[in-house]
Amino acid sequence: MEPQSMKGEKRPFGELWLKVLGGPPWLRRPLPKVGCPREAPVARMSTQSTHPPKPEAPRLPPAISSCQRRHTLPASEFRCLTPEDAVSAFEIEREAFISVLGVCPLYLDEIRHFLTLCPELSLGWFEEGCLVAFIIGSLWDKDRLMQESLTMHRPGGHIAHLHVLAVHCAFRQQGRGPILLWRYLHHLGSQPAVHRAALMCEDALVPFYERFGFHAMGPCAITVGSLSFTELHCSLQGHPFLRRNSGC
Repeated sequence: MEPQSMKGEKRPFGELWLKVLGGPPWLRRPLPKVGCPREAPVARMSTQSTHPPKPEAPRLPPAISSCQRRHTLPASEFRCLTPEDAVSAFEIEREAFISVLGVCPLYLDEIRHFLTLCPELSLGWFEEGCLVAFIIGSLWDKDRLMQESLTMHRPGGHIAHLHVLAVHCAFRQQGRGPILLWRYLHHLGSQPAVHRAALMCEDALVPFYERFGFHAMGPCAITVGSLSFTELHCSLQGHPFLRRNSGC
């Protein structure tokens, strides 16, 4: 059966539906304009989030990354000295000894001399690339130290003569001297040709060196002006300090 209009004429049911009811909902939506693409729906977010954003990890510039810093400029390093370190060593030594003794165990030319002939008998402590403490030694071939041992290096000798141990003034009273001496004795112990270590010092310093296995041998034959010294020796063969792991 087909519905009739008010004037009595017959019209299809679908046409009457479109005219009276406006048609189905999907036909009542406005059509997009020709030539204008339909925009994709935008997801709207609430201005308040129940989960706060995670903080981003700080990023270091590539030039100062920790990996690069560790490989190019170690914070603390022990190594043998080179002639290029002579000036820095002399500045530390001069400040440490001139004010106390009025003289230096080694002067700049003598430091360069020993660091050229026997750099393996030296040890420096560096912080951020700067020298802060050091020991310089040479070989001697007599049982006791003599005046000539102050300036000579005897390659055939088996005694390491410790000429100087000095610490920068800004790094004193921090236990660096004992740590450096301990490492130096371990360093000498790794050299088969070195059997003993010898040094001379003032009487007040004898107890300090005895803590590391040095034994007083009596008055030293070396004098500097009016100053006299005690000679001390330390055997590196079977030394109890060298058999123990110091952890330094």
